[in-house]
Amino acid sequence: MLRFAIRRLAMLVPVFLAVSLVIFMIIHLVPGDPLEHLIQVGSSPEQRAQMIARYGLDQPLLVQYGRWLAKVVTGDFGDAIVMRQPVSQLIAENMPHSLALGGTALLFSTTVGIVTGVLAASFRDSLFDRAVMGFILLGSTLPSFWLALLMILMFAVQFEWFPVSGARTWDALVLPALTIGIGGTALIARVTRAAMVEISQRDFVRVLQAKGVPFWRIQLRHVLQQAMLPVMTILGLRIGWILGGAVTVEYVFARPGLGSLLITGLGQRDYPLVQGCLLMLAIAVMLGTLIGDLAQAALDPRLREAMGAR
Repeated sequence: MLRFAIRRLAMLVPVFLAVSLVIFMIIHLVPGDPLEHLIQVGSSPEQRAQMIARYGLDQPLLVQYGRWLAKVVTGDFGDAIVMRQPVSQLIAENMPHSLALGGTALLFSTTVGIVTGVLAASFRDSLFDRAVMGFILLGSTLPSFWLALLMILMFAVQFEWFPVSGARTWDALVLPALTIGIGGTALIARVTRAAMVEISQRDFVRVLQAKGVPFWRIQLRHVLQQAMLPVMTILGLRIGWILGGAVTVEYVFARPGLGSLLITGLGQRDYPLVQGCLLMLAIAVMLGTLIGDLAQAALDPRLREAMGAR
């Protein structure tokens, strides 16, 4: 298992380099100038040139990328041009809010999704199963920003159960977590149901049924255990997806976090800030994929053996 983990971790290095290069180049191709927020009206061309040289924007893009990457490896994301604070400090201040939101949404979607998928597979072709499939279709197609606005209108404005925005109290986490979690619940429920339906048709299940093993014991102990393999892969990907999906949700609910910080940086054309936020989101996706692969390998020894034979 350790050898498998080391191999998978080593495979992330070229992916990280490629992602960092794409992020850097795309940000610098976006129209706009971050110095517009710093240079006063009527400044001379010499003052503008000094400001450009101060932030290294006069260097070729590859030189700028090399310097930025060398700092990133040491944990230094540079300084935000407009806010004039270290990007790593801004990320550290906002990351706990994104992790709390993402963790709550992931816990909700995982628990409800697996339970819903198990029940739908166990009562296949029933009214409950058709209702679940309708929910899956609806939850997979609803845009998160539209659902966030609907949540605010119903539960914050109409019923006044939860606050409209902010992150000062625990109940301010409920609506954003539900907004993000509903889409994940539909996805996990669909994968769980499909996997359990496919596994329940295998020969070993028929053998267990012939031996008189109780139905729910077969479903929960044998079928669900094997169905968790594709579910683990989805859960690993959901770690990155949730942080990425929280960008619009955090903005709609006016919550602090990486999403709000990223949108602020985009509006100000703040290159270091946007690059740092996007790189953290990319790292979250890569780590989520790694966690999903390790969990899948822990459940399926054949995957470890196949990886070790390469």
